[in-house]
Amino acid sequence: MQKLQSQGVHHITLTGANRQTSIDFWEGVLGMPFVFEQPNLDNASESHLYFDPGDGRLITVFTDEHRKPDPRRTPTEPGCVHHIAFAVSRATFSQAIKRLDERKIKHTGAKDRGFMDSIYFTDPMGLLIELACYRFEPPNGYTHVDVLMEAHKIRVSRGDRNIVEVHLADAIEALVARRNASLSTDRAPKNPY
Repeated sequence: MQKLQSQGVHHITLTGANRQTSIDFWEGVLGMPFVFEQPNLDNASESHLYFDPGDGRLITVFTDEHRKPDPRRTPTEPGCVHHIAFAVSRATFSQAIKRLDERKIKHTGAKDRGFMDSIYFTDPMGLLIELACYRFEPPNGYTHVDVLMEAHKIRVSRGDRNIVEVHLADAIEALVARRNASLSTDRAPKNPY
């Protein structure tokens, strides 16, 4: 028996209301270009809209002109999607509250997640959306996941509850030391002053 190895998220498909509500939210609020549209090949009464969330992958939405937006929170029982998180830059994150407030979109305000900052709000169909901004950039040749795995190991070894910035800084230092050779025989921290 062998695994069916995943290589990333291909796309996420959501059930939307009408076409214009979907375009107005995904492109008009979140800035995701509307890249193509075709019929839902499994349901002729629906259209299938495709949006680029910024990484070349896709968010797709099934729309039906007879459906109206329903802002009630989507179900969160086991097996349901709790929320979808989208990466934003620090510059965009710093403007998120103002830009959501301009549209009168209720939100949580900035939430400290230790290794990232988050803001939560719902789409017109009640799906919880998160705007997430990492507090670090991984060193060249590494990913955010590499840093988080290393930070997790450091956090656990120290008995800390959750990852915070000191774990990230120490993880980045460890990854760079592991990858980059040095002519020094002693790479321990020093104070030359």
